[in-house]
Order: sequence, then C-alpha cells, then structure tokens
Amino acid sequence: MRLTCPRDELASRLALVSRAASGKGTIPILANVLLRAEEGVVELAATDMEVSLRVPLDDAGVEDHGAVVLPRLAADLVRNLAPGPVTVVHNQNEGTVQIAGGGSSFTLNCHQPGEYPDLPREGGPGTGMTTRQFTECAERVVRAASRDETRPVLTGVLVRLGPDGLTMAATDSYRLAVRTVPLEDPPTETTEAIIPARAVAEAARLAGQAAAPDLEISINDTQATIRCGGARLTTRLIDGQFPDYRQLIPAEFEHDVRLDRAELLGVLTRIGVLAQRTTPVRLSFEQGQLTVAATSEQVGEGHETMPAPYTGEPLEIGFNADFLREGVEGMDGDEVRLGLISPLRPGLLTGEARDHRYLLMPIRLPG
Repeated sequence: MRLTCPRDELASRLALVSRAASGKGTIPILANVLLRAEEGVVELAATDMEVSLRVPLDDAGVEDHGAVVLPRLAADLVRNLAPGPVTVVHNQNEGTVQIAGGGSSFTLNCHQPGEYPDLPREGGPGTGMTTRQFTECAERVVRAASRDETRPVLTGVLVRLGPDGLTMAATDSYRLAVRTVPLEDPPTETTEAIIPARAVAEAARLAGQAAAPDLEISINDTQATIRCGGARLTTRLIDGQFPDYRQLIPAEFEHDVRLDRAELLGVLTRIGVLAQRTTPVRLSFEQGQLTVAATSEQVGEGHETMPAPYTGEPLEIGFNADFLREGVEGMDGDEVRLGLISPLRPGLLTGEARDHRYLLMPIRLPG
C-alpha cells in the first residue's frame, strides 16, 4: 500500500478515529487504527469491540491499494510533521510502516491488517435529521447517564425515533434528562433502543466537527449506526428495560417558579464553589425571593438572594450542586422554570419551549 494525504487531513482524521480505539490493553491490536486503501474506499477505522468508527480520507491519493494497522502514536507523529503532503507506505507481510513528510521519515513497527478484527456490518437506511438537532439532544441528555457498570441499562441513553421526532432520555437514578426535537420527515413507526452513553457522546462530537449539515441514524435488533459526513459510527445496543421516564415525572406541581436563567446560573456557580461532593446546595423560597446557600465544615458558608415570583408558604429544598447547575446549563432561552411539590419530592427544570425536561431528586437537609 502506498498513499499520500495532506498532513492536516490525515492528522485530524487520525485524532478523531483514535477515540474509538481501545485503551484497556486486553487486546493490543485494538489500541491501533486500521488504514484501508481499496478500490473506491480510503478510510481509517478503529474499534474497541463495542463502538466502531470509520472515517474517510477524501483527499488521499492512492498509488498502490492495500491496508495497514497504524500504531496509536502515528496520530501524534503526523500532527507534528511539517505542513505538506504525508506519504504512508506498507509492504504486504512486512511488520513495519513508513510515514514521511516535510523532510522527516519514520519507520514504525505495526500489526498485520489480517490480524485486525472484522468491523460490524452497517445497518440499512435510517432516519435523517440535522446535525444540530442530534447534538442539541445528545449534549444535554448524555451527562445524566450513570457511570455505574453494575447497572448497565442506566449507562446508556434511550433513543426513540417516531412520529413525535427524536427523543433521548438518560438517568443515573438521581436525575433524569429528557429532550425531544421534531423532525422534518419523522418515521411513521416508533423505534427505540438503549445506546451506550459513550457512543452517543462520540457521535455528538463527530456531528459537531463534521462539515455536513445532516446526519442519519439506523437501528436494528443488535446495533445502531450513525452516519455523518461520510463517517460512520456503529455501536452495540444495551439489553434491558429502560425506566419509563413518563411515569417518573409528576403530572402536577404545587409551585411553578420562573427564574432568570443567566442570574440563577451565576448564583449556583458562585455558591457551588463551597458545595463539596456531599454538601447540598440549599434553595430557600419565600415571598418574592429565592436564597441559595451552601455550608461546608471544611470550607465555610455562603448565601446569595435573587428575585423569584414565588408565592405561598416558605419552602426549603436541597439539591446536588453540580447536578442542579448542569440542569440549568442545559436549558434554552432566558428563563428557566422550576416545578416543586415538597422538600422530599423531586423538582423539575424546564426551558421556555418545554421540550427539555430535567428531573432532579432532592437531598434531605439536616435539621
């Protein structure tokens, strides 16, 4: 195999696809990147056996077809070459690959392409949407997914495609994020699957970096494929029953408080400095105002008051400071609405459009 590619394209695509390579070291070859130059196909690919990513090299010139497994350090090496074309040469059955550009030349040890595991087959045609619609959902929801591997279902994101559009939901049992965006051409039948949160985050990153305005998702019984700008991300699905988020969200709230989003976010950021991992932020509602406070035995205490159109008996409730701040950050518009029932019932954050819901379990306050 022999090909030449602009340094910037090769470096950026190597950095992107390397994120799908395995860093665990249990199967050494999975830490590397497969480069294929075949008839009509010039692409980089990587997999950790759960998530696979293929990225095209559009501007590569191929003199001899073939394949090679590039070592992981190739990404750093290419990035630091002088600007200009980069040549990659690999002779079949040899255990080295040559990378040259800008007066530099390197010979690196490499695996044989035949040793690289087969990449999953892609699904058929899927549902189209804009990259913006996908990233708006993914970036605001994926952060609520659990990192506790003992409950695999909660480490994923429920993705539903149907007449209502695209819906994503994630929960770690302490908070729940749900977002729905309408699609121009939604499917007539509903399809849903639990996709690993890591795969959703990588797809959002891919969509954010792509020049293409559109994205497509296809889901079958065992995997999902997300296509964007020639790149294809394929991921295994998580088996199990995702919690019915519609039953978790209360139908009615005693209080619906409208707050200035930017002001609330500023207050939470400042007071949150004092809130340690186990220290809740305290929200005290009184007639016409909200006081946000935090107390830490190791650091100290602080409070700040802001206007709030609250009426009724005083109400005091505690939340995880980071979770509450992230919920406010994920809302659109100038205003955020906080639905409350009692100090021991969850609170619900919504934005002006009400298409994003963020349910947050309270923390019992001392005393």
